[in-house]
Amino acid sequence: MSAPLIGVSTYLESAASWGVWRQPAALLPAGYHELVQRAGGLAALLPPDGTPDAAASVVARLDGLVIAGGPDVEPVRYGAEPDPRTGPPDRPRDAWESALIAAALERGLPLLGICRGMQLLNVVRGGTLRQHLDGHAGPPGVFGAHPVRPVPGTELARVLPTELDVPTYHHQAVDRLGDGLVVGAYAADGTVEAVEAPDAAGWTLGVQWHPETGTDVRVMRALTERAGAPAPAGR
Repeated sequence: MSAPLIGVSTYLESAASWGVWRQPAALLPAGYHELVQRAGGLAALLPPDGTPDAAASVVARLDGLVIAGGPDVEPVRYGAEPDPRTGPPDRPRDAWESALIAAALERGLPLLGICRGMQLLNVVRGGTLRQHLDGHAGPPGVFGAHPVRPVPGTELARVLPTELDVPTYHHQAVDRLGDGLVVGAYAADGTVEAVEAPDAAGWTLGVQWHPETGTDVRVMRALTERAGAPAPAGR
């Protein structure tokens, strides 16, 4: 059996440098594709598409999907005014990744949201975000760490059965849960650290931390195992 093909969403930056070149670029921290590969998958990087309608065609070619971390989701997407501490919007990325999530849910494609990806999953399902909290990141550009507690009986608890320390870098979090989502883990301060969708046609999980910066492959391996399983009848 061939390794499952896992698509990972990327950043579109106005300028990036390599060698003598400085040009617009689609890019992604290497930890994401390396984690997919270590977990037994083939990684395909998905740049933002100018036509979100293309998302269904992209998803149809994948065995699994990862929505990567990144900038704050624009508050207008969940009916809120921006907090002064909320970062500038990336509307093309919001639109593209929202379309990818919706297409994956519709198709029953195994889906993993990481940090921003989890928050956007919650928003796509009609939930809201808390726009600022402290204590979940290190200094600028440095990941912090704190423990998370899996909720017994959830899919996350099956994958990660015991409390564990995770690498973290975020200042926003889930507020009101989206439709059909349940909490998979909490931080000690009550922050939602994982969500999942038991009602979804396929395996759907979001984690607030950054497994791509650590050594624990269990969450990504759970995705690749589901992505490599036989497709349901009718898919």
